[in-house]
Amino acid sequence: MALFFDKDWFDTRLKAVHLTRRDLAAALCLSEAQMEEVFKDQRELSLREVVMLGALLDKPASEIANRAGISTPVPGEATDPAKDIRVMKERLDRIERVLAELVAMLEKTKL
Repeated sequence: MALFFDKDWFDTRLKAVHLTRRDLAAALCLSEAQMEEVFKDQRELSLREVVMLGALLDKPASEIANRAGISTPVPGEATDPAKDIRVMKERLDRIERVLAELVAMLEKTKL
């Protein structure tokens, strides 16, 4: 892991994908001043910001975290939000079915 934010690497990647620091700030919903704090290593990126930077700079989130000098580990690559929602919906459906069965059993015991 890099000890500090590698601004040269980020500037090189920005040029490669035809973006500016201003573009990054807008994409991350940060002010330009906040983005400069990131580049000066005065503000740490959140996990959401790391994932977004990975998408914008066409690099894995793990490399972004490494180059940003993030002290906390970043869990793997970004997951597929659609898949995560589908899995949660399936779990919720199962929970609702079990709950309905429990309610039905309780109603039978009231008789």
